[in-house]
Amino acid sequence: MIQLLSVAIVAGLFFESNQQPARVPDLVFLPQPGCWTEWFDRDDPSGTGDWETLSDLRKEYPGKICSKPVGVEARTLSGLTVAAAGDVIYVSDTTTGFVCRNQDQPRNKMCNDYRVRFSCPPAFCKVCWTKWYNRDAPSGTGDWENLINLRTENPGQICDHPLSIEAVTTDTLTPAISTGQTFISNPTDGFVCRNTDQKSGACRDYKVRFGCPCN
Repeated sequence: MIQLLSVAIVAGLFFESNQQPARVPDLVFLPQPGCWTEWFDRDDPSGTGDWETLSDLRKEYPGKICSKPVGVEARTLSGLTVAAAGDVIYVSDTTTGFVCRNQDQPRNKMCNDYRVRFSCPPAFCKVCWTKWYNRDAPSGTGDWENLINLRTENPGQICDHPLSIEAVTTDTLTPAISTGQTFISNPTDGFVCRNTDQKSGACRDYKVRFGCPCN
């Protein structure tokens, strides 16, 4: 069964700056209704900082981000908001994207590693969702809800080019991004959580679904 996504107004944390580095304001709400892209993580802070710029993201994820985003949200890989992480952010807006520079952090501290997503006009995110899939459990090396295996085990049920992916825990339906666990999640490869990457030593059990073009 495929269900039509109903677009909701999402309130989140958004942060903007101009030329000078500044501490992130506590809370700024996005007033416009919209929809969200998947989470992107193209860089890490091991060099000069974490550069999740729109120009680079569009090159690496063609067609995944609308031409004129109306909002941006960033979280650390463990799920912290920018305000909670405490980093000084160089820029976070809908024109440039998100940049945290190591040189702007106090006491020679490095930036956290961030993932970002963008809010787009509702028409961009009009997708139809597949059913939920849960092909694996974390009792082995982790929870492998990867697309290639899901297609093999569920022939004809997932579109050729998914637009988005959603992953939640099977017990509490907690979004993966809010669990604090480390994972890979994108509509091209699917979802993978490895036990060796977790501080606790074990992934939670997840289920996933994919957003497909509505035909």
